[in-house]
Amino acid sequence: MGKSLPVINSQSILPPQTAFSSNVTQFDSVPTGSENPYDGRTVDDFKPYLVALNLTSRCNLKCDHCYLDATTKLGGGSDELTSQECYTLIDQIAVVNRGCLLVITGGEPLVRPDILDIARHAVKSGFMVVFGTNGMLIDDRMAKELVEIGVMGVGISIDSLDPEKHNVFRGLPKAWEGALAGIEACKRNGLQFQIHFSAQPMNYQELPEVIHWAHELGAKVLNVFFMVCTGRGEELSDITPTQYEEVLGHLVETQDKYSDMLIRSRCAPHFKRLAYEKDPNSPITKAQGYMGGGCLAGTNYARVTPNGDLTPCPYMPLSAGNIREKSFVDLWEKSDIFDSFRYPHLKGKCGDCEYSEICGGCRARPYVDHGDWLDEDEWCLYTPKGGEKVEVAFNVPEATSVVWDEASETRLNRIPYFLRAMVKKGVERQASERGLSVITTELMEELRKKRFGNETPVFKF
Repeated sequence: MGKSLPVINSQSILPPQTAFSSNVTQFDSVPTGSENPYDGRTVDDFKPYLVALNLTSRCNLKCDHCYLDATTKLGGGSDELTSQECYTLIDQIAVVNRGCLLVITGGEPLVRPDILDIARHAVKSGFMVVFGTNGMLIDDRMAKELVEIGVMGVGISIDSLDPEKHNVFRGLPKAWEGALAGIEACKRNGLQFQIHFSAQPMNYQELPEVIHWAHELGAKVLNVFFMVCTGRGEELSDITPTQYEEVLGHLVETQDKYSDMLIRSRCAPHFKRLAYEKDPNSPITKAQGYMGGGCLAGTNYARVTPNGDLTPCPYMPLSAGNIREKSFVDLWEKSDIFDSFRYPHLKGKCGDCEYSEICGGCRARPYVDHGDWLDEDEWCLYTPKGGEKVEVAFNVPEATSVVWDEASETRLNRIPYFLRAMVKKGVERQASERGLSVITTELMEELRKKRFGNETPVFKF
């Protein structure tokens, strides 16, 4: 990552006929201030929920689909952010939203010598921290230290239940065995783990078995990633739009069967349209206040590259600037690039679609295909029917006479930011219906068990 990504801003734009120019310059007339008059959203709606910190391009594997094109274990570190630069970055993110989730990843983050010190600084700063890893470097000592630091969990990638297929795809014999050994070390030492599964032509039909396997293994979350062919994965073939829809439909149907394990799609905002079609009252759509739905790129999600570029998501090498030159605060709050995602003029059928507010399509796919991140997502099979737009339940607090005691408020603040408003509304509604004036942790735990069963919480409290 020694070469910086191209930076697009209002002072240095491409000719007016280009997609870059039209997507960026349309925001010159948007009024400044805490509120945009066009749709009712406030600055709180654009706080980051999740920031991915790709802090190294070094890796002990060579996976076919790597969007970072990560290099070998000994290479790729010459232009990485220093330890102090990482600390400064974390402090700047805290100014924007200390409640967001920080995903420390790479490459393979655990090959970076100072990575635990960086994680320690993030946890002490009040962030929820998780690691994205291939799991091979997690032994009992590492798992124990991650727990002691206060890391919330790790996401470990599994590409197939067939060890040989996984190993070939990951580019190293025994990669499957190493990942499983890492999972077992997590279990022995009380470190929560997620399973990350990338749906591809070679493995998407395994998904039902993978879901059952992850649940039996004790995973708290199964994230199913839908690959955007970029980086080293540029030469790979993606699943077809029909297969894409099939997998998403299965995920929607399956979630209810595993109430104690969150099953979520990643980089597949169509999931929210399918969930709404099945149940307009589904708690996992923006229509009901779940702000983690749809494409979050540039609105509530960003990625920092190993050398400090800030991009809307890992699959879009579209830089809003470099944190070595400007603070994260300025880049997040004042970027024309990010504004183009926050107040988008979507094109094609995405612009016409009644689900554009709760889905919006994947912005990376048209960008990778032909450079226009506001164009329609051709991987969506849905044909807009011309109805009224399904509205988003914005993050606006409701008037209530219910109060939270100190312990319950502390627990609420430990819930990821993107879930917090929805959980708060739900608990307050339940308390009001029961005639309770004070919310306690006992009530929160009762409601949690009712929703997820009697297992331990998905999030540590």
